[in-house]
Amino acid sequence: QVQLVESGGGLVQPGGSLRLSCAASGITFSIRTMGWYRQAPGKQRDLVASITSGATTNYADSVKGRFTISRDNAKNTVYLQMNSLKAEDTAVYYCNTYLTSLAGTRNDYWGQGTQVTVSS
Repeated sequence: QVQLVESGGGLVQPGGSLRLSCAASGITFSIRTMGWYRQAPGKQRDLVASITSGATTNYADSVKGRFTISRDNAKNTVYLQMNSLKAEDTAVYYCNTYLTSLAGTRNDYWGQGTQVTVSS
């Protein structure tokens, strides 16, 4: 079965950096689009960044220039490098991938989430 395991969250001061990792199993990682989402208390889960099998990246406007998504297909791992962190980046961060059925239905898979708290 598909498993996504995140790590790397924690408490960091404003302006600091963190790197999140997500190790995937149960999928052919190299052909999958991988994404990072985040959810703050009382808010919906939003896309932060995604990377396709061809390494094309996409970022939310709020993180452009500060966050970088990357992947290592040899390790079945996707990363999110977060720099210049702000208080508003505080959220639970989730790793995501999805499979599309022959009928065109998208099935999302999520990790357990990792807490990122930006505070002085």
